[in-house]
Amino acid sequence: MHNILIIDDEQIVSDVLQRILLRFGYHAEIAPGGHEGIRMFDAGLFDLVITDIKMPDIDGNDVAKHIRNSNRPFTPIIGISGTPWLLEDNKFDDIIPKPFSLQSLLNIVENVMYRAAPSQKDSYDWAPPA
Repeated sequence: MHNILIIDDEQIVSDVLQRILLRFGYHAEIAPGGHEGIRMFDAGLFDLVITDIKMPDIDGNDVAKHIRNSNRPFTPIIGISGTPWLLEDNKFDDIIPKPFSLQSLLNIVENVMYRAAPSQKDSYDWAPPA
């Protein structure tokens, strides 16, 4: 099961993302802002980070910079935002603009996870979640 960190200051968005991801076979943890997201990332092991961009404490661009400068710089990052023009694209593996559909969210998550795990693609037990 893939472990995903969701970082968003809007609780309703975080809760919806978590429910969707859980329903489709992912494990998802929530951080209510950038500071907590960085703390959780540093303390845990995550296969993917989904972060909002506009947050009051540390924004998603700074979260992405932290991850890219960490000891796990290849952790995939998806930026999610109602203001996608604020994303520093070179730090994100993909972007989900708000509002988003269930299918677009799942497609992007699956594609990013698939691209991030090239050694697992040929493994007999690896498959995208159904």
